[in-house]
Amino acid sequence: MLYLGIDQHRKQLTVSIRNEAGDVVVRRQVSTQWGRVRAFFEEVRRQAEAEDGFAAIVEVCGFNNWLLKMLAEYGCREVALIQAEKRSRKKTDRRDAHQLSGTLWVNRDRFTAGQRIEGVRRIQPPTERDAEDRQLTAVRQRMGRQRTRTINRIKHLLRKHNIEQQQPAKGLDTKRTRQWLAALPLRPIDRLELDLLLAQWRLWDEQLAKLELEIEKRQAQSKTAAVLATIPGCAAYGSLALASRIGSIERFPRPASLANYWGLTPGCRNSGEATDRLGSITKQGSAMARFVLGHMVLHVLRRDARMKAWHGRIKRRRGSKIARVAVMRRLATIIWHMVKHNEPYTVGGPPQRKPSAQAA
Repeated sequence: MLYLGIDQHRKQLTVSIRNEAGDVVVRRQVSTQWGRVRAFFEEVRRQAEAEDGFAAIVEVCGFNNWLLKMLAEYGCREVALIQAEKRSRKKTDRRDAHQLSGTLWVNRDRFTAGQRIEGVRRIQPPTERDAEDRQLTAVRQRMGRQRTRTINRIKHLLRKHNIEQQQPAKGLDTKRTRQWLAALPLRPIDRLELDLLLAQWRLWDEQLAKLELEIEKRQAQSKTAAVLATIPGCAAYGSLALASRIGSIERFPRPASLANYWGLTPGCRNSGEATDRLGSITKQGSAMARFVLGHMVLHVLRRDARMKAWHGRIKRRRGSKIARVAVMRRLATIIWHMVKHNEPYTVGGPPQRKPSAQAA
């Protein structure tokens, strides 16, 4: 078999190919223009026919989709999508590709068997449905941030002239306040900027309304999202975002596996007699999942007295920030149980299950 290490960039692929003996037989750069990249993989397929096929390893980036589809199209037997753990001080594209092909060749049996490789963080590509849901919820998050920036800029203009307290309602997002903003007398440049900001605000509202309709439609079609929607503060957007970033719950053997997958477990620097060097959470996981869980915390603490009491004990000992992250991690473990057993969220915790007759 041939073993391809591919370092992907916008304009070219840097490729290193090893044979079954581990020798490098090809080291080259290939343009990502369709004609040239297709010709290259057609040549690889012809060479691999006499070598019992080929496998490939690729570092994850924001535009792997077309390359993964092309590898499958040209008969790649196994594609390993991995995340780089650390950066080398002597980094070049050719060295990266050479190292990737070496990692694939050395661990070829474990890769093809789907086993874990020490020091290699392998990424499982989402299904097409989950990929679309991830994209949709990410767009919703970006639009929400843009809308917030626009509103904050309007507030800045009002504070610039010390007229924020003159608005007819407490919040800006009311019909009376918007009418007041549209007629507010200002200097010409400030008036021009405010008109542009109000137009942007209306545009964000229209686009967010379209996104919300699509999110609600897709959330209703997801069994996992329906279960997650029972958590306080987890509506259509949050439940779909989390469900699409879980995928198959069978990938996670334990509740802590999901928390670790989302980067909510503490890092450590234990060595020798120092066995309790725990640091901040790793954040090696979905930033969107942590964002949604962070917003859910406040709603859960309002509704769930048992969780609130547990949060309070940690807050008194370690502070509010650590306590909030602790609740996020506990929510991740609760979500694992909910999805695994298809059970809704229970305020105060689920009742204790009686031991079965066989266990007794």
